[in-house]
Amino acid sequence: MTTFRNPVIRGNALFLILASAGGLVTDIAGSFFGHGAEATLLAGSPGAGIGFIEAHGLALIIGIAAWRSAYARQWHLGLAAVHALFAGVNLLFWQYFVAIGLLGYATTILHVTLIVAHSIALAIPVHAPRHLVTDARN
Repeated sequence: MTTFRNPVIRGNALFLILASAGGLVTDIAGSFFGHGAEATLLAGSPGAGIGFIEAHGLALIIGIAAWRSAYARQWHLGLAAVHALFAGVNLLFWQYFVAIGLLGYATTILHVTLIVAHSIALAIPVHAPRHLVTDARN
């Protein structure tokens, strides 16, 4: 495993776990209790929060799975796809962030950054030069 690849997956997993847990708290507060940033958006239609709760819940599950998994090169492609979806949706629904007063700059930038990091990890050859490889037996 290279010195670059596994930390990308671990950092990605940590980001997904923390961001999605925060998102779930916000989703539940707005959907069920009419509080927080999403309350205004969901007023009169709290059932619309199902998409938010599903998305953040799935992100949490993916984050936990990535954190607990053994390293596999395929994780980079899968996680890059997850972040392409999240970044794309954030950009498509940018007015949502504006309407409820949340700035999605940080999360969107992190999604794009992780797409780039996973792309770099995939570009490193499987038999990379010695300075990029850590032998687990050392």
